[in-house]
Order: sequence, then structure tokens, then C-alpha cells
Amino acid sequence: MNCVRCLLRLQSLGIRSPSVRAALQHPAWLQRSTAPSKITRHNTCSQALRRFHGSAACSKSQPVSTDQEEKDKSLVTYDDLFEKVARDTKTKATFNRVLEVFCKRDIRRRGHIEFIYAALKKMPEFGVERDIAVYNNLLDIFPKEVFVPRNFIQRMFNHYPRQQECGVQLLEQMENYGILPNVESKVLIVQIFGEKSHPMRKFQRIMYWFPKFKHTNPFPVPRHLPEDPVDLARLSLNRIANDLDAKVTVYQTPCTDVSESGEEITFPLVVGIQSPDQMELLAKHNPSRPVFVEGPFPLWLRNTCVYYYVLRAEPLPPKEKVEEPYDPERSFYYPLELDLDLDRDLGEDNSFDVDEVDEGPVFAMCMTSRGDQATLNQWISGLQETNPILGSVPTIFRLDAGPTELQGVSD
Repeated sequence: MNCVRCLLRLQSLGIRSPSVRAALQHPAWLQRSTAPSKITRHNTCSQALRRFHGSAACSKSQPVSTDQEEKDKSLVTYDDLFEKVARDTKTKATFNRVLEVFCKRDIRRRGHIEFIYAALKKMPEFGVERDIAVYNNLLDIFPKEVFVPRNFIQRMFNHYPRQQECGVQLLEQMENYGILPNVESKVLIVQIFGEKSHPMRKFQRIMYWFPKFKHTNPFPVPRHLPEDPVDLARLSLNRIANDLDAKVTVYQTPCTDVSESGEEITFPLVVGIQSPDQMELLAKHNPSRPVFVEGPFPLWLRNTCVYYYVLRAEPLPPKEKVEEPYDPERSFYYPLELDLDLDRDLGEDNSFDVDEVDEGPVFAMCMTSRGDQATLNQWISGLQETNPILGSVPTIFRLDAGPTELQGVSD
């Protein structure tokens, strides 16, 4: 029967040969002929007649766009949205208006992940990077009760990973700026991702560690630095000196004057600090050995960098060093009470392991808005009023190429 079907198919395809006609006229002969060679020939014919059909649309080569390219395009689009809405002023009100425009665009909040990433990047420009209410508004953009896992399998396989990663990134930016989440943040995270999710774990870690490290810094920097350069220099020098007896002196305030020829002359800022101990060291200095004015050295106060200069001397050679007796009331090496623990071995060494670096003494420090030699000469001249020995000590300036102005908050 297989041979008959093969011959009938050949006939339908238009193959008209005498052998085919004879085979069709004598079907009984075809039934009796069941040789293996004919069966093999039938299989070969049926395989030769098979064809593969392809669509013309599939044959055209189309460029495949990656996820990174689509993400970059969407970020550019949302950046344009921020620029269009907040074209004139960039404030908290305009930032919240952009969020409202996005929420009213689509009820399903399509593209909310790319929009939140773009908003996190734009927050410093609008000055809302430390506002907890704005972060809660960003969390409110996520659709509610959609990404909550329904069973342990979904929780185990990281249900909706892109959305959870975006939520963790938002909380990490809050952590970088030192913002503590509130109760509203927790309610939003539970509504969006559930209680067993990565953003909820990040929230719990922040709430655990932030209160512990809130007051650990014994020398905290103010959140808002002073805008006046004199006050900023006074704050910086007091922080460097770390001596309650140190006295800050303003040798010259920044001002502008008009000369007789009509030219404007700008006087730079010169603020210095010196403690009584430093004055005592400078009075004992050998006049034959020079002192050096070195700088500028950077000091970071949050996002503001200021520069200062020091007046110092080279370390004394070993022959000229004189060991002064220690005051037992002011030295940690000679305590008033000595407690011996007899349970310990007397061979144990309980002394401090301190790396001693031989450096010269620092006599004074200053900050100026113009770090040239003429301006620093004014500082040395002002120090001579309280340190007369500077009139007989040679002063050498070793200045590096640095900024010429004291950077303020606005810079």
C-alpha cells in the first residue's frame, strides 16, 4: 500500500511515465511486490519531496536593540521631561510637579523604573536630595500590591528583580545623604514589595544602624556651612587646631578699595590661629635655624574644600635634643595610680605600640583667599606683634601650585 500511495502522489505531481501507468493499471502486482529495495526507494522519494517554507518578513535582517540602549533612550526622554517642566526654576515645587505629570500620563505607570532612576539623578540639581518627603513621593510612584510575592517560591526566586533593585537604589541614596526613613516610608515599602523583600531588608538595616552611629562623631561638622569666608575660615582653623586655648586672629578682611588713579584694589582675606603652647615653642626656637611657610594643604568640610598654610620648622638634630621632665599630671606615661595585675605574666609588654615620626614643630596656621608670598608676608608681619622672635629668624616660603582663592559654600 505504501508503494501505491507513492505512485499516486507522483501522478498528482504530473510525472507521466509508462512504468507509472502500468503500475496503476495492475494494482494487484503492486500489492505482491514488497521488496525491501522498493520500500527504500519510497522513503527516498518522500524525503526528496519535502520543502521548508519561510516567511519573507523573517528573512529581512532587523537591528536588535539591547536593554541598555532602551534604558538610555528612556533616561534621555525623562531628562527632557524634567527640563521642560522645570525650565525656569528648579525647586522642590517644580520637582513634585514633574512627578505629578508622570503619574497623570498613564494609570499603569509604564516606565516607572527609568523615571525613578532619572529623578534620583536630578535630585541634587533641584536641591531636594535631603528631603524625606520627596523620597516618599518617589516611592509612591511604584504600583501598589503588584510586586508583592504570593508564596515562598516567589520570595525565594527574587520576585520582580528590576523593581526591587530600583527600590534598594532609592534607599541607598537616602543612606548616602544621611536621611533616616520614617513610618510613611515603611508603609509604602510594605504596600509595594511586601514584608519579605530586599527593599524591606535594606530599610531594616538603615533603621538599625543609623541611630547607633548618629552621635558617634565627637567633632561633628555642621549641616549648613557658613557662607561668610571669615566664619568659614574660623570654623576650619578651630577644627584643625583642636585646642581650646587657641586664639583665632583676623589680620585682614576681604574688601575692595579705589586708589588715587581710579583702579580697584582687592585686599585678600588673612585669618590665622595660634595657641599658647605654639607661642612657647616659637620663643624657644633657635634664631639661627630658619622657619618655613608651607602649603596649601586641603581640608574637606562635607562638599566644600578649603586650604590652609602652616608655619613650621625642621626637626632638631639628635645632638641638640633636650629631654624635658614629664609632668605626671599631664602625661599618660606617668599615671597617678598604678594597678598591677598579679595574675599576668611579668614578661608581657603592655605598652602602646606607637609609630613615632620625627617631624618638626608647627608654630601657627592661617587661611587666606590669595596664596601668594606677598599675602603670606602680611600674616608673618601680624605674627611678629605677639612673637618678636620672628624679626630675627629667617623665613623661607615653600609654596606649591594650588588654588588662589578660598572656596566658599557657593563654589
